[in-house]
Amino acid sequence: MSVATSAAADQSVCAPLPVLGRDVTVPLVTGGEVTYAALDYAASAPALQRVWDDVAAYAPYYGSVHRGAGYLSQLSTDLFENARRTVEEFLDCREGDQLVFTRSTTDSLNLLAAALPADCQVFVFETEHHASLLPWRDARVTYLNAPRTPGEAVTTLERALADRDPYGPALVCVTGASNVTGELWPVQELAAAAHAHGARIVLDAAQLAPHHPLSVRELDVDWVAFSGHKLYAPFGSGVLAGRADWLQEAEPYLAGGGASKAVARRVDGGVDVEWHTTAARHEAGSPNVIGAYSIASACKALTEAGFDSLVAREQELISRVQSGLAEVPEVKVLSLFGDDAPRVGVLSFVVDGWNSSHFAAALSAEYGIGVRDGLFCAHPLVRTLLGSDPQEQGECGAPEGAPGEKSLNAIRVSFGAGTPDEHVERFVTAVRELVREGARWSYRTEGGRCVPDTSAAA
Repeated sequence: MSVATSAAADQSVCAPLPVLGRDVTVPLVTGGEVTYAALDYAASAPALQRVWDDVAAYAPYYGSVHRGAGYLSQLSTDLFENARRTVEEFLDCREGDQLVFTRSTTDSLNLLAAALPADCQVFVFETEHHASLLPWRDARVTYLNAPRTPGEAVTTLERALADRDPYGPALVCVTGASNVTGELWPVQELAAAAHAHGARIVLDAAQLAPHHPLSVRELDVDWVAFSGHKLYAPFGSGVLAGRADWLQEAEPYLAGGGASKAVARRVDGGVDVEWHTTAARHEAGSPNVIGAYSIASACKALTEAGFDSLVAREQELISRVQSGLAEVPEVKVLSLFGDDAPRVGVLSFVVDGWNSSHFAAALSAEYGIGVRDGLFCAHPLVRTLLGSDPQEQGECGAPEGAPGEKSLNAIRVSFGAGTPDEHVERFVTAVRELVREGARWSYRTEGGRCVPDTSAAA
């Protein structure tokens, strides 16, 4: 089944999953405090309480990983390797696939970029996050224009692949869900197109994995990459999982202990190294066992909660946000594939006549709502959607220009399994009030950011 066409129809809706920070209160510039509404999940989702509890229970037993003779070392080693198996099951990996623990999605894709065969050609849409747009510096890269329908994405890729050297190695890199629009991409169809033309494909699942069930086997992608901090897991951890051959044949991503199987001095004074062919080949140094365990714990928690119910509830939240924003004519939601395109809980928009940084600052300072403004590490995509050229953002507190003038940046609201209904309702109300009544406080630019002017009230 294609990611872009699967649905959670007729499924029961679950309650929000408990997350850290759900009871944190923040001060309002207008006085008083309010429970913080974390609506920036696309950047970093709050850690699940279940994950935090699992890590806390393990912490007293923390020990060195691999080769240690002591009980705690053996326990930590088992925990680390069992975490690998848990994540492999979560991703529905194939027999023979390899899963490497990394620092992040960015780290995973840079690892794969370093493992590409010589003269590999890479195909990547300009719509990608910088993590999947930029790592391919040592390859021949073909950047594909932003498609306006899922079908156009497939035909654009097919045409590009048909024009390539059919005998050389090739890799397609594509997102599963956009970090700007939240729209689901036709991953299964793109994978079929890549394989039909002798290319491989890597899936950037940073925004897909936290919101949607993901099967490497069913989607038929060669690799998948994602980050723990978007999957409700704390700490700097990530995953690259998929076919082993390119990884086994490449030089280790980092040279050092753990990646090396045997090292011997040569007569000429140098060293001979035999590198591992397992995932350890690219996991040099002491591994982040707590990070790996936290990802595995999150995978278990999401699986046990039931993705069908999680998806159904998220779709309800998406509908509320879309309906609320549609009632404000000054708001324009950004989209490649259209308002009805399947998506995860990520939406970006601009407000006519408003500086996006100013609007986001007012949501935070006056309503206790955390969103994000800017270009979201996907500059070409956002500028394509806005129809704007690279420029500096205007001064905070002043309108961007006359109504209808092109915005330079956008505002992103994102949510997921831990988002209470009240946070979404507060956000929709706040957007409506800010547009109709204006900000209640004055703001200024400081360090490139819009902040409340504490020297005087509005």
